[in-house]
Amino acid sequence: MKELLCQAARTARPPLNILFWAALAFATPVNSWAQTASTFEQQVEGLYQQKRWPELIQLVQSTNGGSSGVNFYYGSALAQLQRWPEAEAAFRAGSRQQPHDKRFPVELAGVAFKQKRYGESARWLRRALALDPGDTYANDFLGTVYFLQGNLDGALKYWNRAGKPLLANVLNQPAPQIDSSLLDHALAFSPASLLTAPQLRTTDLRIKGLGIFRDYRFDLQARDDGKFDLLFQNQERNGLGKNWKEALFLTFRSIPFETLHFDYFNIGREARSIVSTYRFDAEKRRLLIQYSSPFEHNPKYRYQWIGDLRSENWNVQTSFQGPTTLLGSFNLRREAIGFNFASFESGRWQWMAGAELSHRDFRSVVPGPALTPELLAKGYQLKQLSQLDVALLHVPEHRLTSDGAVSSQAARIWSSPARSFEKLQAALRTHWFPQASGHDWEMHHQLRAGKTFGDPPFDELFILGMHRDEELWMRGHVATRDGRKGAAPMGRNYFLSNWELDKNVYHRHLVDLKLGPFVDTGKTTDPVPGLGSRKWLWDAGAQAKVRVFGIGVVFSYGKDLRTGNNAFYVSMLREP
Repeated sequence: MKELLCQAARTARPPLNILFWAALAFATPVNSWAQTASTFEQQVEGLYQQKRWPELIQLVQSTNGGSSGVNFYYGSALAQLQRWPEAEAAFRAGSRQQPHDKRFPVELAGVAFKQKRYGESARWLRRALALDPGDTYANDFLGTVYFLQGNLDGALKYWNRAGKPLLANVLNQPAPQIDSSLLDHALAFSPASLLTAPQLRTTDLRIKGLGIFRDYRFDLQARDDGKFDLLFQNQERNGLGKNWKEALFLTFRSIPFETLHFDYFNIGREARSIVSTYRFDAEKRRLLIQYSSPFEHNPKYRYQWIGDLRSENWNVQTSFQGPTTLLGSFNLRREAIGFNFASFESGRWQWMAGAELSHRDFRSVVPGPALTPELLAKGYQLKQLSQLDVALLHVPEHRLTSDGAVSSQAARIWSSPARSFEKLQAALRTHWFPQASGHDWEMHHQLRAGKTFGDPPFDELFILGMHRDEELWMRGHVATRDGRKGAAPMGRNYFLSNWELDKNVYHRHLVDLKLGPFVDTGKTTDPVPGLGSRKWLWDAGAQAKVRVFGIGVVFSYGKDLRTGNNAFYVSMLREP
């Protein structure tokens, strides 16, 4: 039996030579196919090198497909003959076969670029750079795409990686009247050098800090020698205005708000300016004078003197319209003189420090639950101010920026008894152009919060409402009633969110019109009864921004979603 089992086992096991020949028979077609595929790709590559595009295309189309290399040469030949849809299909097929081969997204970017689909071209180039961030050609190409889209920040980011752009000249259009050496010092770059994105952002900050350019922009102009000229297009403010008509318009532009302006810019061509406001409203009289100048002919630094005189009648109330409760009233007299010193360090950050000496007096006081002795502290006050602004996020590809700010105001009042307080604030601002080019749509969002320590006087409380003296706007709340301040939520601490979207609906010659919605939400708190909002406030509405001859006006309609109150308001756009 044992011998029979052994013999059966030997009969069942095939000889080794049979296994060998069987393996060889299966392996031979595979090797032959691989050699054939390699030979075919070499043949296609040869036709590509000889620029025999039609023959290459005919050869590839006679087969049922090919390797990623064959698809690359096939797509390139189709692109040479401007057969864009077929070329795109070939490159996409090759990209699916070799997703980590950067050649395919680069070529797909080229196909999209030739058809002026710049947004799609940029997306393919960003994919190629994700595979190889140091690719000089792809960086240069992507910079060019952004340049053609009018996105100078995006162009510089990628051009700089390729050692571009080299500046030849800096040109002005028109030639500004400011002293040329002062303007030159504001430029963080120089001719015959590489223009970098950080240099341009620093220059933008310092030009803005001069305070005499109502509007400006930088444009690059390509030259035949491969270099670029940088064009500074500007609208400069000088004296009272360009002529007597503009001077009259600027002086009386706020007459509907019972306000006159006397502004004189660029004194002695040194970017020294006087900006003043006189409000003759019987309920809110004010005289504000500001003088500012570069420090020692250096646009990196700027100082400012401020004089502020006020006489205001306040009625502290629970609402700006409809049924209301009077929580106290008074007349505020306040005189102040201040000094600020600002440093525009770079496009990434800037700081400001200053001091203010003031005196306040509360008269004709009608007592109420909102008026405690601490809030009515009168006498001299010395305040120290400081602020730091930092650029947090800059994504030029998507035209998105975000920056933050922190500020401190520490003060002491020589009242009876003496008191002190400190106000801390923080802000986060986001600015976004959703489209790849142009300014057709524009989005702003700002988050702000503040907290007070100690015993501030009444006029140092935070106010959430619309008024031309305030900055914390809830656009469904007006800060005045019957012309008197005190009708908006106020308190020692606050949180505020402002979101708005603008659509450019008209732009021609000297007139701009933008329309868009907004949403505001906020809350203010205070331990004093009658102050603070107690609940979260929600306002929604729409606004129109009109700019004529460089002067902007905002017409807004906001609705308080809690009370149903409606707020119509007209204000002047703040000058840069």
